[in-house]
Amino acid sequence: MTTPWSRRGFLTVCSGSALALGLGTRASAASDEFATLRARWRTLILGEGFSALTEPFRSRLADLGTTASRYRATMAPTAGSLWPDLVYADPDPDTDPESVGHSGNMNTSYTRLSTLAQAYCQPGTGLTGDTGLRDAILTGLEHLHDDVYNAGRTWYGNWYSWQIGAPQALLDVCVLMYDALQGARIAGCLAAVDHFVPDSAVGSYSGTSTGANRVDLCRVLALRGVVGASAAKVALARDALSPVFPYVTSGDGLYADGSFVQHTTVPYTGSYGSVLLGGLGLLFALLAGSSWEVTDPGRQIVFDAVEHAWAPFLYNGLVMDGVAGRAVSRGLSAADPKQIQQDDHVRGHSVLGSIVLLGQGASAAENARWRALVKGWMRRDHYSPPLADPVLSLPHLARLKGVQDDGSVTAVAEPTGHRLFPSMARATHRRPGWAAALSMADRRITYYETGNGENLRGWHTGSGMLYWWGDTFGNGQYSDAFWPTVDPYRLPGTTVSRKALADAAGGDWGAPKPDVSWVGGATDGRRAAVGQYLKGLQSTLVAKKSWFFLDDAVVCLGAGITCTDGTAVETTVENRNLGPAGGAPFTVDGRAAPASSPWSATLTGAKWAHIGGHGGCVFPGGATVRALRDARDGSWGTINKGGSGTVLNRTYLTLYVDHGTDPANASYSYLLLPGATAARTQARASDANWLTVLANTNNQQGVAVTSLGFTGVNFWLGGTVGTLTASDPCCVMISERQDGTAVIAVSDPMRMRTSLTLTWRRAVAAVTSAPATLASAATGTSLTLAFGDLTATAGATQRVTVGLG
Repeated sequence: MTTPWSRRGFLTVCSGSALALGLGTRASAASDEFATLRARWRTLILGEGFSALTEPFRSRLADLGTTASRYRATMAPTAGSLWPDLVYADPDPDTDPESVGHSGNMNTSYTRLSTLAQAYCQPGTGLTGDTGLRDAILTGLEHLHDDVYNAGRTWYGNWYSWQIGAPQALLDVCVLMYDALQGARIAGCLAAVDHFVPDSAVGSYSGTSTGANRVDLCRVLALRGVVGASAAKVALARDALSPVFPYVTSGDGLYADGSFVQHTTVPYTGSYGSVLLGGLGLLFALLAGSSWEVTDPGRQIVFDAVEHAWAPFLYNGLVMDGVAGRAVSRGLSAADPKQIQQDDHVRGHSVLGSIVLLGQGASAAENARWRALVKGWMRRDHYSPPLADPVLSLPHLARLKGVQDDGSVTAVAEPTGHRLFPSMARATHRRPGWAAALSMADRRITYYETGNGENLRGWHTGSGMLYWWGDTFGNGQYSDAFWPTVDPYRLPGTTVSRKALADAAGGDWGAPKPDVSWVGGATDGRRAAVGQYLKGLQSTLVAKKSWFFLDDAVVCLGAGITCTDGTAVETTVENRNLGPAGGAPFTVDGRAAPASSPWSATLTGAKWAHIGGHGGCVFPGGATVRALRDARDGSWGTINKGGSGTVLNRTYLTLYVDHGTDPANASYSYLLLPGATAARTQARASDANWLTVLANTNNQQGVAVTSLGFTGVNFWLGGTVGTLTASDPCCVMISERQDGTAVIAVSDPMRMRTSLTLTWRRAVAAVTSAPATLASAATGTSLTLAFGDLTATAGATQRVTVGLG
């Protein structure tokens, strides 16, 4: 039975907490510091500063009540489960391959109890203060403790469920229901947490106790200390955060170049990185002003990373999939048909909320800049407005609504420029009207990550996948059921053998890595030259791939494409998701292709192609390209064992170069023009003087664009290309400016050069700035730069500025 709810009754139910739920109430701070921290944690996980009577909160609170009612009605405690659809019965982990899923069901059971507790404490849910709901929560806690999560149990399945997932949700419930829990119940819960998450869990910064996982473990320890009034536990949690802060040079963590890696080899800014960012924001806020405030000066590295590591991968509200690891396969769930699809926008919105939260502990200047960035990202997310995101937590929703309504915050535009992340083999390029990202792989960074039955067909995402988005179009390109329906052998930008691969080929947790070193590039911050020595996953395929990122185009070259798999090899120029309707017009050299599906054609001597509403491609000198418009079926369950089996259908417009079966030294060249009209695409194709391909061989690849003052060369081996001569493998990008200066950007992607000499046959009057790695320079009718040891630069660009003669 639902009891009548009054303001006084609500505050009594929620333990006199210092909640600010839009009702204009805030209880007095308790003299007990642990009571103050409990109250603060309730505020952090329930939200503050919003009215339960206005949208979007009224609907969200009502939905919370509906969900909680469903969970309450279906709860059926029995040996091995609390809900019939979440059987966690202890299997034999040596014989039951599904044991990981069983432990996950235990984790999810605690998460459902947390949902019930939130519905009990939040206003406007229809269940606020409901004594029957309270009793159901206590029954559920007692059942899970006695049946599975207790100090006498040995864990099975996935360690994460026992050390992070379950205890985090359990401790949240303990905080929310603190006054309704008797001492014995709390003692039992805390004993279970101590059993599965002992102090030794953070005893060394290694294994599963690094990066985002370490932050999650510290959250468990901190809340265990708060609930159990243990100063030692809270102090341990605070101190155990310190190893997370410093830059790393290998393995998990933040790198000086802005990279973030988890699981040793996986670029993870948009998934585990989001967890790290959000977890630190919560802990900084929880402990601020307390006896255990986080004061380690290393935390400034995290603040710096907001703009240095996260912002480059945020675009119009989404976080780019190339740094989301296996999370890209988490769409609709088989276990919960009412679950909303997870996608790049959903992940991005959570990052935005975490940035706002973290800003509360940063400097005033940083907080102001971040709020302006967040407001801009929110305002431009027309595809999936953050305040209408049904997955976004209520606290994050309140934080973002606060930014939107703050008249003192002026939204800032998307920045332009190029960023290289050599420590995780990624690059981002941002121009007015569009942005692009590139995903590669090398001996340090995996082709892709699979694990727990997720991302089973992400094999080729590190084979040079080139993503791009428009400012007002294409922001749903990878959001709209792309991953379950796209041909995994035809990801845009990749060169791939059609050799059939098994699900999860190469092994779990980022295990498969190519034995190559030359992956990286050089940039002046605006344009870039980037290259990848490609070796195929479980394939004999090898290729040299280069991308030159310019003002309105990306020039793409491939050479040395060789394979003996006995299968066809293809380079996918473009593969646009046209949605369920798939009606975008397609034009080749001015001739319209049929709009029907399926349709395919071999385009011989094609000069240019254009996809209406998306952009164009140019093929210098003409090329034979295959085009395909087809509707593809797929399901999330196909690429993720926990995904829904509901069949989805999307239409794709694919352009690809067929290199034939077992090619030897094949090549390609094309320009990608995001957002270009058909007229601009045709004009670029007609301008034979705009681009000069200086080299496209297995030894060097390079281009020059005189009108931009741009020259870019990837020296796979030393040699001469145009006006440049390099003594050894390296990447060179030159930008000549109208003010009579030039920037020569050089890098050692292989991280092996103890010396490097570069000669540019161009008159140079003087070197005006140079890095410490430059040992000497000779100017005059030509420029010769002699670099010293580059092995410690980690592939970072070395920039030399000169005055031209």
